[in-house]
Amino acid sequence: MSRFSHFLAIDWSGAKGERHKGIALALADLGGGPPRLLRRDQSWSREDVLSLLRDDLPPDTLVGMDLGIALPFADCGAFFPGWEHSPPHAKALWALIDHLCADDPHLEAGGVLSHRELARYFRHGGAHEGDRFHAPDAASREGRFRVAEQAQRAMGCRPVSNFNLVGAAQVGKSSLTGMRLLHRLGGALPVWPVDPLPQAGSVLVEIYTALASLAALPGHHGRKLRDHAVLNEALAALGSGPVASSGPIDDHSADALLTAAWLRLNGEDVRLWAPPALDRRLAKTEGWTFGAR
Repeated sequence: MSRFSHFLAIDWSGAKGERHKGIALALADLGGGPPRLLRRDQSWSREDVLSLLRDDLPPDTLVGMDLGIALPFADCGAFFPGWEHSPPHAKALWALIDHLCADDPHLEAGGVLSHRELARYFRHGGAHEGDRFHAPDAASREGRFRVAEQAQRAMGCRPVSNFNLVGAAQVGKSSLTGMRLLHRLGGALPVWPVDPLPQAGSVLVEIYTALASLAALPGHHGRKLRDHAVLNEALAALGSGPVASSGPIDDHSADALLTAAWLRLNGEDVRLWAPPALDRRLAKTEGWTFGAR
């Protein structure tokens, strides 16, 4: 018997504003047919997604959100080394971010950079680099990475530090706005592995859509899917039926559709729920990316 019956992939956005074309949701079920986009009369807002996750999920849904659920911790023994108020674990980090951004509308996260101490840890506006953006003994100029992101690199992906808020490839803004959402879920939906995997019911995990693309189309890795023909080729590689459309598709929708099919294919793989590097301390602080090994 399958643990999950529905598989929801969410391509997330950290951009300013209420509604975002960059937010896309796709849902697959156990039938093996194509995943489908969840659409609204207007573009999705972050509050819309929060409401869906808290109140309207189908039963037994494995939810994947494309963001970082925490910041690096293991490399320095703290999220913000050198700051005496650095949170001790991920849930305290989520609460801190939401508190600092309480005056930001639409679950935005500008308040983080208004904090004199925390701004020192991020690369932000105009490529300004805080003096604590790097670990004290870092050889790389890319910033700090979580253990899960190091595992992603070993698999052939190119993650970007969650402390980087600059550039097209940055994920920091998405991660910070996502932490506000995770805090406001208030335990209504377990977040693995910060929360243990429940024996039944729905659960949310961090995903990296590049892992789905790498699994489906290894030769296409690193390029965005923007055509239904290529998307359907990738879906077929994951055992999914094709989407009944042709021509161009935006990359956010394509990523969500492909990753929903990937979650359906891999959600029951016990190995992905127990990666070798993941222990309880890491789970409570940095979390993990589902599918990283």
